[in-house]
Amino acid sequence: MGGTGGTAENGTGGTGGAGGAGGDATANGASGHATAGSGGTGGTGGQGLIAGTGGAGGAGGNATANGHYGVAVAGAGGTGGVGAEGAAGAAGAVGGTGGTGGAGGAGGDATTHGAGGVSTAGNGGDGGAGGNGGAPGGAGGQGGAPGSGGTATATGSDSTATNGAAGAPGATGEPGAATASSS
Repeated sequence: MGGTGGTAENGTGGTGGAGGAGGDATANGASGHATAGSGGTGGTGGQGLIAGTGGAGGAGGNATANGHYGVAVAGAGGTGGVGAEGAAGAAGAVGGTGGTGGAGGAGGDATTHGAGGVSTAGNGGDGGAGGNGGAPGGAGGQGGAPGSGGTATATGSDSTATNGAAGAPGATGEPGAATASSS
């Protein structure tokens, strides 16, 4: 998972670190199976007067199977990081808007070259949730964009290729609590 973004008391919180990419996998012999790693989750956005954005999810790894009847399964993209919570409003002011969620990682590609290959690309990662708004009444942050699905290729005879599906967009953050003003 990516690291948390830095804190900025009077500025913009740092963006969360990106999730690590999934490792690639290759199988060269007949009936070989290649299964790639999934991408890591993005880090949480940093706190600040302006809430930080969540980190991007890592890309899924690519998988390649070169022999006959090879199976290649690519890695899924990682989920985007969560946006930071909006800052609390100063006296009489509305709370800050929550940070935007990080984008989901792209799914990995899968390739088989031999006859009878089965190639399955990775699904894209979901976008991270937007951060909640700060009290009082700050707007919730926008959810992150979804990651795209990977591409599957199967060049041999009697082979199948299934592309990855895109992820889902991240949820919008909740609005900040409406706190009563003190006298």
